[in-house]
Amino acid sequence: MYRAPIEDIAHTLKIAGLEEALEKKRFGDLSADLVDAILEEAAKFASERIAPLQEIGDRHGATLKDGIVTTAPGWKELYRDWAAGGWNALTGDEAYGGQALPMMLSVAVSEMWNAGSIAFALAPMLTMGAVEALEKHASDELKAIYLPKLVSGEWTGTMNLTEPQAGSDLGALRARAERHGDGTYRIFGQKIFITYGEHDMTDNIVHLVLARLPDAPAGTKGISLFLVPKFLVNEDGSLGRRNDVFCSGIEHKLGIHASPTCTMIYGDSISGDGATGWLVGEENRGLACMFTMMNNARLLVGMQGVAVAEAAYQKALAFARERRQGRAPSANNGTKPGDAMSPIIEHPDIQRTLLTMKGLTQAARCIGYACAHALDMARTGKGEDARHWADRANLLTPVAKAFATDIGVDVASLGIQVHGGMGFIEETGAARLLRDARIAPIYEGTNGIQAIDLVQRKLPLGNSEHVKTYIAELRAIVDLAAVSNRAELGDSAACLAFAIADLEEATLYLQQALAEGRQAEALCGATPYLRLFGLAAGGAYLAKGALTCEDAGHSALCRFYAENLLRETNALKHCVIDGADSLIAAGAALQDS
Repeated sequence: MYRAPIEDIAHTLKIAGLEEALEKKRFGDLSADLVDAILEEAAKFASERIAPLQEIGDRHGATLKDGIVTTAPGWKELYRDWAAGGWNALTGDEAYGGQALPMMLSVAVSEMWNAGSIAFALAPMLTMGAVEALEKHASDELKAIYLPKLVSGEWTGTMNLTEPQAGSDLGALRARAERHGDGTYRIFGQKIFITYGEHDMTDNIVHLVLARLPDAPAGTKGISLFLVPKFLVNEDGSLGRRNDVFCSGIEHKLGIHASPTCTMIYGDSISGDGATGWLVGEENRGLACMFTMMNNARLLVGMQGVAVAEAAYQKALAFARERRQGRAPSANNGTKPGDAMSPIIEHPDIQRTLLTMKGLTQAARCIGYACAHALDMARTGKGEDARHWADRANLLTPVAKAFATDIGVDVASLGIQVHGGMGFIEETGAARLLRDARIAPIYEGTNGIQAIDLVQRKLPLGNSEHVKTYIAELRAIVDLAAVSNRAELGDSAACLAFAIADLEEATLYLQQALAEGRQAEALCGATPYLRLFGLAAGGAYLAKGALTCEDAGHSALCRFYAENLLRETNALKHCVIDGADSLIAAGAALQDS
């Protein structure tokens, strides 16, 4: 059973900058003691309440009958207890009942919720994103009506982008909006893959819907964002009549079975009047509003990768300690044949697998927490300081999302391998983790899109100087490791230095390719570059963690990661720099014979 790794989480928060921020009073009166108390309570809820329902949710799933979606047994009560504990309000604006705590804490507890069950954590993740979008873009009237209920978690929120013909290319969406004389709009159309689009956990669901006005420009410049509630809200705040928005089907998925993935129909009633909606932001500027929600979601999806990796590692570690097979090299050579077999954790190959799982998980955790720290610093900073941290958050977001979710799949797969044949059998739960993990590299912008975003939009930040500053910061950590003279780090500093050099060389190549208009060449290297970025940055953070802690385990993990896993960065660098010609030429192999 999952147990939240509080010590690792607290240590990573320190690495990412929380301790320094608290000392500088960047979060008001928030103290280290209160942070510890929050983490302890979150860990208890995740381990004792969420995790035990994971198997039930996976087995029962969500069901649709007569337009009503019913969640798995215990799910509704779990959510209501979770919201009553104030967890949904953690980062919300105090003006609407929130606690205004830092994003770093939200990310830390989000990791725990997702490790307990990704399917459960998806509902609050989208609600928090809706809150942020409304806080930044909605009118004061809409904020007053909807934010208190969304911040508290009494109502949930959704994000409605995808249509059958418009997945990643939002410029192709066809959902339409018509102006109404009273200042509202009427929404018509179909949306697919809507997470928690319909459910029984709350009395109301607030949909944020992208649609196009009749006179809107073509493409993404003609998209507007609308708030469309399941139930309209009366002037006294009570719920009124049902809006013309319904779930027509739920998907049968590889994983996250307890999370209803809905097809939503807007404006398809007999009257044909459409679903009532309110404009969020300005007409034809909806994509900018929705990206506020998506950026929040991308970081939290990255934490799903970290969470499922942590859960898979814990399950594999426990199994490896109990399962006995063969005789490990460390076993007493004097024992007789037929004596007790060794726990498989004593076999070098299993040790390598478990250390790979743990090292990649911790590297991804560090990057996600560092991204959250940057968001907090941007929010609490001013002027140039705020701009610097906003650029840092923008740079790290695609890496935090894509690297971590790739790691989630990799580690969950390795977890099955540690279990052997038992991992392929559902009763152990190892397979469930891999099934749940597999969606994370796909939704909230596929990892290929994240790589494109990193190369095309994030490397040019600050006139292409911001990424250079970040790499210099990573190198400074490596330099400290080099002069620390800590024997337990072995060749970590040298391996890290090579990895940072690989990252710098690949970065300069991509920046030059973009500057010279060689866009296709740059995009050929985008995905290997993102993994190179994640591996190198994660290694530097592991070194920082080892340098700031006397625990021998952190040093040992840093050394293993540096001397084993970082060897991949050189190969990735050559894929980035030398791989474009062969990739482009290989298109001939994809032609029909």
